[in-house]
Amino acid sequence: MQKLDKRNYIHTLEYFARSSLCGSVLKALRVRSGVLILKTFSNNLDAGLTSSERGENFMLVFVLNKEENPLMPCSAAKARLLLKEGKARVVKRTPFTIQLKFGSSGYTQKVSVGVDSGYKHVGLSATTEEKELYSAQVDLRTDIVKLNSERSMYRRTRRGRKTWYRKPRFLNRVKTKKKGWFAPSLRNKIDTHIKVVQKVAKILPVSTVCVKVANFNIQKIKNPDISGVGYQQGDQLGFWNVREYVLHRDGHKCQHCKGKSKDVVLNVHHLESRKTGGNRPANLVTLCETCHHEYHQGKFNLKVKVSKNFKAETFMTAVRWQIVNKLRDIFGADNVSHTYGYKTKCQRIEHKIPKSHVNDAFVISGGTTQSRSQSYLIKQVRKCNRKLFKGIRSHIKNTAPEYLRGYKRYDKIRYRGLECFVFGRRARGYFNLQLLNRTKIHGDANINHIARLESASGLVIERLVLAEGHLHSPWRFF
Repeated sequence: MQKLDKRNYIHTLEYFARSSLCGSVLKALRVRSGVLILKTFSNNLDAGLTSSERGENFMLVFVLNKEENPLMPCSAAKARLLLKEGKARVVKRTPFTIQLKFGSSGYTQKVSVGVDSGYKHVGLSATTEEKELYSAQVDLRTDIVKLNSERSMYRRTRRGRKTWYRKPRFLNRVKTKKKGWFAPSLRNKIDTHIKVVQKVAKILPVSTVCVKVANFNIQKIKNPDISGVGYQQGDQLGFWNVREYVLHRDGHKCQHCKGKSKDVVLNVHHLESRKTGGNRPANLVTLCETCHHEYHQGKFNLKVKVSKNFKAETFMTAVRWQIVNKLRDIFGADNVSHTYGYKTKCQRIEHKIPKSHVNDAFVISGGTTQSRSQSYLIKQVRKCNRKLFKGIRSHIKNTAPEYLRGYKRYDKIRYRGLECFVFGRRARGYFNLQLLNRTKIHGDANINHIARLESASGLVIERLVLAEGHLHSPWRFF
């Protein structure tokens, strides 16, 4: 385990300043109560402007009591005063959270959290009767299936090389032993839904949680006229396997040359990799041996449209009650409810609210005309990349250690007054800096020009700004 002192860790935190979206700095503040607060730079979107300065899109400071239980958030001005008088300390930078050093009455209001669950994106919103306190969009990982398939391939070849003498084993998979088993990729998404709601409950006194669930009829989506026994009599009825059905569907003819090559050997080609696309008929097409070989040599591109898969719909159908039941175990059955997409859409249109994940979550939480808060973008990333960190025995030879000159991938840093993240590192001390939406800040920034603001974790977060009715990363304005 790496020592903290090797990471050149900065024990200072940037705090509040009054700044405009164009980046001019109007005021900076230094607090000298045990922890030095750095000067705030132009794009510090954690800068605490009052609600009157920001309009409806205001920022709040989250507050914890002495026992680390959440209280109602306060204004930036009040938080400044508490910090200056030494009555509070900073415990978290994004979202900015302080902890009181004295006892409090513990007064709280009813806070409702809305969760717009999804396959790739999750919307979160916490509201009271008067205003929205917190909103965020969470981008989930989509690479787990591919990585697990690669790991399985390496494991299989390694066992073939080193343990070829072992007897084959059957029926030893966990899915045959556990009821309610989910694939690792689905399990990760379920756990992340729960984790992000719990993170909100750590900074706000959550009273109720409402989750949007959905049930999709995949057969009805494919064929709106299907009914009755049609659900049991699918496209592959009467065929021995998928290959035979695909050959019959394509008329036993190459779909590229249409038989002009005179090659009688036919192959069933995957349009998308089998690791991620699977063996569904819509992902398969018939090619002759000649065209199949030339395609993999890169001599032509197939003019076949890849059909839509239904991974997101299947995921939502399979896990909807898993998410609701887990939240009920945490917050209590009476405090967790569910709603449906058509209800959210109706309420959103009624109040003329644009379509987005955070806006859907706002409506789910009971939001109507309340004043809105600043939003955050949370991105789920790999916490550890063994292939990169220990690449001596992998096929990736140009690798760097987990900590390079004290910095790790996805560390939040300040570069020339801009807040961004470390996406790539080079041993000579130059880093690739980007925002979470992949906006490039600098491809080769010198280590002497950067300073860490927050350490990397499985969920990295940046603040968004509202302009022209839409949320944007701060780099858009510079």
